[in-house]
Formats: sequence, C-alpha cells, structure tokens
Amino acid sequence: MFWVHLLLLLIIIFIGIRYGGVAFGLLGGLGVSILVFVFGIVPGTPPVSVMLIILAVVAASATLEATGGLSLLVKYAEKLLRKYPDLIVYLGPLCTYTLTVLVGTGHSVYPLLPVIYDVAYKKRIRPERPLAVSSVASQMGITASPIAAAAAVVMATATSNNLDIGLIDVLKITMPATFVGVLVAATFSLKRGKDLDKDQEFLKRMEDPEFRAEVTGGQDLEGQVQIKKTAGPGLTIFLLGILAVIIIALFSKTVLPPKVGMSVAIQFMMLSVGAIILLATNIKPKDIVHSKVFIAGMTAVITIFGIAWLSDTIIEHHKPYIIEMVSEMVDVFPWSFAFAMFFVSMFLKSQAAALTIMLPLGFSLGISSDVLLGVLPSCYAYFFFPFYPSDLAAISFDRTGTTRIGKYVVNHSFMLPGFTGVGTATVIGYLLSTVIY
Repeated sequence: MFWVHLLLLLIIIFIGIRYGGVAFGLLGGLGVSILVFVFGIVPGTPPVSVMLIILAVVAASATLEATGGLSLLVKYAEKLLRKYPDLIVYLGPLCTYTLTVLVGTGHSVYPLLPVIYDVAYKKRIRPERPLAVSSVASQMGITASPIAAAAAVVMATATSNNLDIGLIDVLKITMPATFVGVLVAATFSLKRGKDLDKDQEFLKRMEDPEFRAEVTGGQDLEGQVQIKKTAGPGLTIFLLGILAVIIIALFSKTVLPPKVGMSVAIQFMMLSVGAIILLATNIKPKDIVHSKVFIAGMTAVITIFGIAWLSDTIIEHHKPYIIEMVSEMVDVFPWSFAFAMFFVSMFLKSQAAALTIMLPLGFSLGISSDVLLGVLPSCYAYFFFPFYPSDLAAISFDRTGTTRIGKYVVNHSFMLPGFTGVGTATVIGYLLSTVIY
C-alpha cells in the first residue's frame, strides 16, 4: 500500500503544480482526508512549530515592508549595482542572496530584478547571465538566514529527536556553503550564452520595430523608488532585531530560561521586532496584511500545513517499510540522502516544507546529524521546473528575451546556475559538517 499512497501524494503534487499558490496546502488536506476515510490511516502530525515560526517571521518582515524599509534595502543595493555595472553578474546575485538572508524570504527579490536587467542591458551584458543566477541566489539564501523557517525546522526536528542543534550550528555550515555556491554559479554565468551583439537570434528579433521599441524604449528605473520617512527607523529596528536573535542564539543556554528552545525564542523575538517597529513608526496595521511579503508568507504557511501533513501521514504509517527499503544504501552512502531531499524539493516550492518532510525521515534512518546538516543546501531544487515566482519574474523583466523557458521546458535559463550553485553548496556543506567541524 505504500506505493498506492505514494502515487496519491504525487498526484496531489502534480495537480498542485498546475494550480500553484495555496492549492498545494488545500490539496494536501484533501489527501489527508482520503487517507483517513478511504484507507483508515491515522493522520500524522501537522508541522505546527514550523508554521508558527513562519508566521512570526512573516509578520516582522511584512511590518518592515509596510514602513518602506524593504524598499530602502533595495535602494542601497541599486546604488551598489549602478556604481559597479561591470560586476553585475557577481553583484546581482550577491545582493539578492543578502536580501534573503536579512529578510528571511526569497520574495524580497522582486524589486531588484528590473534594476539588475537595467544595469546589465545598459552595459550590453547579456541579461540572462545576472538575472538567472540572481533568482537562484535569492532562494539559496533561505538556509543561510537566521530568521528563515528552514533553520527553525532543523532545530525543531532535532529537539524532537533529543539532539542539541542550535541556530549557530546550522548557520556556520549553510552560510559559507551557500555563499561560495552563489559565487561559483556567478562565475559559471560570466560568459554564458552569446554577447548581445553576437547573438544572431536576438539581432534578428531586433529587426522587428515593435520588439526593438520594447527593448530600448523602457523607462529609466534609476531613482524611481520613493522612500518613506518611516523606512530608516523601520530598517534599523529590524536589523537590530536580527542581531539580537543571533546574540541570543550564541548565548542561548545562559540567556534563555530552562526548557525554552531557540525555535520558540525566534517566534516571540520576531513578533516583538514587528511590535516595536509598529509602535516606533506608527504605521497602519492594515498596510502590514496587504504587503506582498505577508501574502506570500501566508501562502507558504498553508502550503506547508497541507502538503507536509499529507507527507508526514504517509511516512509515519509506512516508516518501518521505508527504513527497511533504504537503510542499507544510506548506511553505506549517507550523503546519498541529499539526492532524496533534492528530488522531494523539485516538486515542493518550499524549502521549509521539504525539510519538514525529509529531516524526520533522515533521523529515523539513523543518519548522523553532521551529515544532515551538511546536505541542507540540497533542499532547494524547485528551480528544476521554471515556474517559481522569482524565476517567472526574471523572465518577464528581461525584455531582450534571453532569460527564458526552452522548447522542452527543462532546458531553461535557471537549470545550469541552479545545479552549479546548489551542487557546490551541498558538497562544501557536507565537507564542512563532516570533516572540518
């Protein structure tokens, strides 16, 4: 029956891909209902702690966006990109990566993508080079963020398995691993594709007056972003809040009361950061819930609620069979678990959801925490199908058409930077966790 239930999960996922957004979560709940009423299976445990952390972080990040602080961050990044346009293939992805690390969500990348395109085109650099890797880099920053849900999933799962893994244990692996992965992916992209003046396909399209007008007649984006007066104070408080989270993580055993874990601390700390920003800037609460970060975050919560609950129900019911089936291979090649995590993430547009499903299975298989920490970067694989919002945004902002989905769908602009960046980060993370640390 395991394969029947697995087929149900795959059907749910493929239908979810078709509809997108909260459909994953809603359909996941439908899947749990089918397992309970049709197959008589006891439902698993929904990932409540992970969902609460996402809610807390999203609330704080959405409050920052409402103050204009996120726009101010983008403004600083834009100044850097325009000051050094020749380095756009490196600086573009490093800026999107840093934004994600600071804010805790890859959805902060959207305002920066048109700037990256604008800078690249004005320097006659093929826009695909910085845009594709910048979209990939924005998602690679998830596991390196101290306030993203991914790190919290690791800590919460470790606690439930009686292991002492803290925020710093996660970040000292994921930060250097993903940072180097982004640099390698950017280096790979430096000479990717033909220069615009040598690209016969692009030059032929430029003969079309309408296409040429679209490419060359776009608005100059420089200096267009209007910064609110509340942006500076909001951003300052937010960054101080992140610093406070890191300091508490460093000294959690002495600062936090007994039985208060770091995953719980992140929840009340980030809510507190949002509250302080609200009180200090006097913004309207309705602006918070109408922000793009809030909408994207709530979508992520519902997605994780449904699809992770469905997966946990199947895994818990068939755990003995699964362990017997794959334990021999994992015992000999524990690093092979990275491929399993990568495969699951291909279909789930959430690294937190992939980790919520796979980490408990990894611990059940007896894989050491060192190995699991080392392969954390492999939980980002949804670049494989180019339908993630940041990928679609990069395609839409590239008016030259060089950033695109290929004829066969999988031969798209994000595939090679994704494999290069994630592959490098996973190898480095594994070496850091199992050899150096």
